[in-house]
Amino acid sequence: MNLTDKIALVTGGSTGIGRAVAESLLAAGAKVAITGRDRARLETTARAIGAHPVQADVSNEEDVERTYKEVLDTFGDLDILVNNAGLGVFKPLVDMDLASFERVIATNVTGAMLMGREAAKIFVGRHAGHIVNMASTASLRGAAGGTAYMTSKFALRGMTECWRAELRKHNVRVMQINPSEVITDFAATAGFAQADHPSKLQSADIAHMVTAVLEMHDRGFTTELTVFATNPVD
Repeated sequence: MNLTDKIALVTGGSTGIGRAVAESLLAAGAKVAITGRDRARLETTARAIGAHPVQADVSNEEDVERTYKEVLDTFGDLDILVNNAGLGVFKPLVDMDLASFERVIATNVTGAMLMGREAAKIFVGRHAGHIVNMASTASLRGAAGGTAYMTSKFALRGMTECWRAELRKHNVRVMQINPSEVITDFAATAGFAQADHPSKLQSADIAHMVTAVLEMHDRGFTTELTVFATNPVD
């Protein structure tokens, strides 16, 4: 797909991977809307990169419906959804509280479903569209402390496969990106330490791959792409 003048919606676009994806798509010629819950941070990013901001919580159905209305009112159509919004909580099972677990599932699973559902309504009607789900290598294996986050990414992987099976006949490409460790503010927000090093993946590396899978000719698509650092050093 030639991204020139295509319309993309990137959730969680204020910081980290989401912001980098939005910047990459804009550089390729797309028109981009970004969502985020923090209005000040969202609007600062939107001004800096030239995106359209929509303050919204993807786990809130009314916010999701309003997001699509605003995007369609602003741009008139939609070609791409990048389901990037996500958060993490990492605790041993014996310490996992219900509120934390439900908060992760609400954003990473329910929010992705709500955004995907509304995009699919548009894409099925126009017989074309592109959904990129930002998963993780956490969708491929479990680990201690991962009850909430890894469960959410396993679920996202399952939804991606279901959507792909449903939507291919409508010429809709559903793709999944699995980053391994990326240097963002995700770790600090999730409450664990992250050692930075130039050998580790950066947000721009993941954004590059999102743009690459979208730019492939529409007759084919990359179903899933896993990205590792070559030789990361802690």
